[in-house]
Amino acid sequence: MIRFFFKLVLCLLLALAAGFAYLALRSGDPVYTVYEWISPARFQQYDRLIRAVAAEHDLDPMLVKAVVWRESRFDPQKYGSARERGLMQVSEKAANEWARETKIDNFHVEGLFDPKTNLEAGAWYLHRAFEHWGNQPDAMPFALAEYNAGASRAQRWGGGDGAAAMPARAFLNNINFPGTRKYVDSIIARYQFYKRRGRM
Repeated sequence: MIRFFFKLVLCLLLALAAGFAYLALRSGDPVYTVYEWISPARFQQYDRLIRAVAAEHDLDPMLVKAVVWRESRFDPQKYGSARERGLMQVSEKAANEWARETKIDNFHVEGLFDPKTNLEAGAWYLHRAFEHWGNQPDAMPFALAEYNAGASRAQRWGGGDGAAAMPARAFLNNINFPGTRKYVDSIIARYQFYKRRGRM
């Protein structure tokens, strides 16, 4: 009887494991999906805040979450190699522009370790990048390149300020910083992953 019960439990566990593996593989990114199952709090704890900030800045929350994933892997205390800070790895220069434009008094750069402040500054900066490329049929690669490498480099790759419409593939081929090209591709892939499954 005990042996039968043990075999039954083992079969159930194997079936459950096979089911999880199947779902993870169907997700399109099994590694991400497994990590998300293991630590849902880490992967989902900022979702409500991301939705609110994205709506405020007229951005798709799935894109904002994709940027957060790529920049910090959801670590609000991350400190980048070029002194970027927080969830969206906002630079001091970008944060000061945000504070000046939005009339934030007494802003201190250490405030970027606060998730809400960081998301506000990062989303503002990303929205501004989208505005710069509003004449493009697909502004996303252009805006993400600007977010990562700065406006002047993105303008150079895109044919100059106020340039005529350019296919996204041609723009991506112009990016001569391998890190920026990989950055843009990885965020778009993560964004498409969220879109495919219908949730962040």
